Amino acid sequence: MPITTRAAVVESGGAPFTLSDVVLDEPGAGEVLVRMVAAGLCHTDLGVAGGGLPFPLPGVLGHEGAGIVEDVGPGVTSVAPGDHVLLSFTSCGDCRNCRGGHPAYCATWLPLNLIGGSRADGTGTISRDGETLGGHFFGQSSFADRALADERSVVKVDPDVPLASIAPLGCGVQTGVGAVWNVLKPETGATVVVLGSGAVGLSAVMAAALTPATRIVAVDRVAERLALATELGATHTVDTSREDLAEALTGITGGQGADGVVETTGNVGVLRQGVDALAARGTLVVVGAPPFGSEVALDVNGLLGGKRIVGLTLGDSETQTMIPALVRLVKEGRLPLHRLISTYPFGDIDRAAQDMKSGKTIKPVLAF
Repeated sequence: MPITTRAAVVESGGAPFTLSDVVLDEPGAGEVLVRMVAAGLCHTDLGVAGGGLPFPLPGVLGHEGAGIVEDVGPGVTSVAPGDHVLLSFTSCGDCRNCRGGHPAYCATWLPLNLIGGSRADGTGTISRDGETLGGHFFGQSSFADRALADERSVVKVDPDVPLASIAPLGCGVQTGVGAVWNVLKPETGATVVVLGSGAVGLSAVMAAALTPATRIVAVDRVAERLALATELGATHTVDTSREDLAEALTGITGGQGADGVVETTGNVGVLRQGVDALAARGTLVVVGAPPFGSEVALDVNGLLGGKRIVGLTLGDSETQTMIPALVRLVKEGRLPLHRLISTYPFGDIDRAAQDMKSGKTIKPVLAF
């Protein structure tokens, strides 16, 4: 039987989130019905809601879901009703990257997660008044009391950890952590620079603090965020509203440059500054996403000292391994994620979105 549930629908690009009754399909093969307990709000949700990506609207977004399994479709073996789960991105499971442990680079990642709005076979998961809505966002569309998720989006987690405290692990946090752990892999004495101190950047700072890196530099224009970065493990901060970034990084590194840089702002000018600040054989990880088609000019001769620039999606995480490990770190107090989170009732989703845009809130989590 189809399931009627309440969802936050975006009617058109730039429109607010409005609550509406929608109908979910019953779980098909490889699908899981989840009662949502919490869901993080991410800049990707805001970008799509603003019309910045070709996702079909009206539609239901949400891709940092956390909840309890209510039902499973045919063939589902990894979870059962009653399990606590986090929802993350989906993937095909069969292409070379999926089989190699890199599902964030799935051959069908874009249509399955970001722009398709439907299952891989083209059928919709959500309708309203008989009309199909954009859904299946990151294999979940979790801005609803109930979500129909791909089994590959679903990760079973420790039921002793409050779901609202770990919802952001599904996207933003594993992105920042993965940039450091899966790409930079700092060696003893390394210098790591994090450009931007939002949720992803501060997650990278927390991750760097759990490595042998000895200098961790947080960069932002907001003094309060830099103060928080210091509490989360940054050894140095640069306030670019008051300091020149290049000069500051030269001073901090003694002119050696940074071994690793995580670029989270999506500003191509900042990206260029980050590349210029790299040491020989240093690596910059591109996490922030500017509008499609954006380009950046680089000093080619400056790259010949072995500099590397690596693009990153979702931390290059293998979610079934990464997310339970992060949950354990949160539970043990070693990844103080609660310092980033502000909780809002689900009905206040539009206020949460406005607070995120204005910078009042770092990571809004909706409570159902």
